[in-house]
Amino acid sequence: MRRYRLLTFNIAHGRGPVLHQTMRRETQFRANLLKIARLITRLEVDVVALQEIDQDSRWSGSFDHLAYLSEHTGLAHAVHGVHNRRGGRYHLNYGNALLSRFPVHHHESVSFGRGTVGEKGFLFVEIETPAGRLPVVNVHMHHRSRPARLRQVAHLMDYLDTQRSHRGARWRTWPLICGDLNNPSHHPDATATLLGYLEQFENYTLLPKGKAGRAAHTFPSLWPQRALDYIYLPSGCARPEVNVVRSYLSDHRPVLVEFGLPVA
Repeated sequence: MRRYRLLTFNIAHGRGPVLHQTMRRETQFRANLLKIARLITRLEVDVVALQEIDQDSRWSGSFDHLAYLSEHTGLAHAVHGVHNRRGGRYHLNYGNALLSRFPVHHHESVSFGRGTVGEKGFLFVEIETPAGRLPVVNVHMHHRSRPARLRQVAHLMDYLDTQRSHRGARWRTWPLICGDLNNPSHHPDATATLLGYLEQFENYTLLPKGKAGRAAHTFPSLWPQRALDYIYLPSGCARPEVNVVRSYLSDHRPVLVEFGLPVA
């Protein structure tokens, strides 16, 4: 049995805990991202799922944040899923991304809609680990609209049906799904729908759990009041240990899970 560590983290365009990225200079973005890289290194993470990460956006310093994190963490395998592109004087390119200690066999980025700014989506990645091929889904859903989140989760479930039939025979375990579902803990719409779907095929645990088995709060980072960031862990990932990491490098706190997989 080998242990693996996965971190999901909405890094808010690298701006830190300030209200908006336009309030920062490039040097401040680089300094905050360097702190995020040091956190990832300190936690000895194998896979990092990132939301709100910029590829090359004017409002966040006009440099590739994923490449910068890869360089400073030593996690050489990096995939960017850009769901937002707007050219002209705005020049915005951002979405989800994944960093991995292990090679990436396959990846695909899916947007929920066609918006040039504010669009959400998910990144599907198959990672070649010593235990076999590990599928990971990194998702970011709508932050205000429950109907929108339910449409988005239906989109994701349709996609997983297709991937399961075409690629599932090569998976070491069922997909590990994580990200910012923007789903308040007192109204578990998209989270509950997705969990019900997954449990048709496999026993899943929805993490992190706080008091009385409810989801642990991750937002805002300075004084968490809501549970927005989740990890769906299949039973093939043995003996999980989960932790909401105390960090003020974004408006979200990252969620870390460690689990075991038998060596293939």
